Amino acid sequence: MAHYNLATPVSESDIRKLRINDTVTLQQTLFGIRDATQIHLFDRGRKTKFDLQGHAVIHTAPNVRKVPVSPEFPAGYQAICIGTTTSDRMERFTEPLMREYGVRMIVGKGGLRESSANAFQEFGGVYLAIIGGTAALETTWIDQIEDVDLDDLNPESLWKFKINQFGPLLVAMDSHGGSIYQEVKSEVASNKAAVLKSLGIV
Repeated sequence: MAHYNLATPVSESDIRKLRINDTVTLQQTLFGIRDATQIHLFDRGRKTKFDLQGHAVIHTAPNVRKVPVSPEFPAGYQAICIGTTTSDRMERFTEPLMREYGVRMIVGKGGLRESSANAFQEFGGVYLAIIGGTAALETTWIDQIEDVDLDDLNPESLWKFKINQFGPLLVAMDSHGGSIYQEVKSEVASNKAAVLKSLGIV
């Protein structure tokens, strides 16, 4: 187990070094994305002005306040609370995010499934898990909202965050087929079988 400080954007070789149970702290830029954002990008043919190549995205729909544009608030938004939402329902978007936009890291909670695991192996990506209920802490890791796109979808716009020491985050799925979620599932199945056998049920 190792810890890595990664300033985005990152290369495929940076990602291939990571293994499950490593930890990562992100620096520089993080993009916020959610269900509606990806439905418009991949189902409705919209495009973004942002270059996501080599970057990390976080599953979020932040609580923000509209404010006058200024050096402190260049996008005209103040971050109030930026928390992470459950990733599973966005499973189908992992592969096109990586193939079409070059995204390397997905930050979320709850994990992703087999098609995402396959995309991470093929393209060189990872899933970085964050503990649920830590929105207040996460918000302190974001210096400002630098820019926003697809803003008619607010709060499920595509957000560009300037970040500082975002983490540590757990590498929960890696580019080598490793998944802590699969490990837990296998362990639970094994323990269940042992309990049932001890009870004479099987």
